[in-house]
Amino acid sequence: MARPVWTGVLSFGLVSFPVGIHTATDSHTIRFHQLQRGTSDRVRNRRVNERTGEEVAADEIVKGYDAGDEYVLVEPAELEDIAPGRSRALEISGFVDLEAIDPIFFDRTYYLGPKGAEYAKVYALLQSALAKTGRAGVATFVMRGREYLVALKAEDGILTLHTLHWADEIRDPREEVPDLPDESVAASSAKELRMAEQLVAALETDWDPEGFHDTYQEKVAALVEAKRTGGTVEKAELPAEATNVVDLTEALRASVARARGGRRGGSRRTPPTERPSLDSLTKAQLYEKAAAAGVPGRSTMTRDELAEALTRADAA
Repeated sequence: MARPVWTGVLSFGLVSFPVGIHTATDSHTIRFHQLQRGTSDRVRNRRVNERTGEEVAADEIVKGYDAGDEYVLVEPAELEDIAPGRSRALEISGFVDLEAIDPIFFDRTYYLGPKGAEYAKVYALLQSALAKTGRAGVATFVMRGREYLVALKAEDGILTLHTLHWADEIRDPREEVPDLPDESVAASSAKELRMAEQLVAALETDWDPEGFHDTYQEKVAALVEAKRTGGTVEKAELPAEATNVVDLTEALRASVARARGGRRGGSRRTPPTERPSLDSLTKAQLYEKAAAAGVPGRSTMTRDELAEALTRADAA
């Protein structure tokens, strides 16, 4: 069991109790070392003076802010002098409607637990109150030399703490993203909009995070194993081409038909004599057939797995 990354006192109103904050997520990213090609020699990063080319010791490095015409030098100790002390209190300043917090503000999630079984009752009380009211506690506190804006939520019988972006960290999409349609651009014809709504309804599904996998990391692991054993790895298929706006109506109609056919357990099957061999089809073509046949879990399957699933579907 990992140690908490922060401990202190949570308070709301005149009620307070000690808590600990624990990391809620982990990364499964495969990490590589840098090696010189043709050798097993590690390549290290060094702090080098760009003028002299000589390595610089850590205690000789100061921070410099580029003010345009000059650098403003700041010593590490000067930053420590003005940094807020490590916060020992997580004081809820108020409770807001959870739905009022735009998802873009959420950053990282932590689990929050009581520091001692004797505080389980007040912990459960706060958790139940937040769950029943649909509200989140908002607070600011300091952890690891940085001040955070956080939201305290009730989820699945526990309290979770979510760090939030500050308001001035949220970028304006109209300034960041080119070619966004403005109000003068019609979304689409009534017919196209109706078919788009039908497509969304036909593709409705339950949220099941266990049904999704990081297929890229799986392929990276397979590539490493293939390189180690002398095997080969199939390359990824090229992405689908963008839909021609002229053919948008037809693309929507075909998509709705395929989605509805998949929900009924598959569209009309081609007789075996007319069916092309699965071995001759690309992964993208196999995926399209799997979608039409309503094959579950197809988004995480390899090419061979798609072919095997389609064969089983044909035999059923």
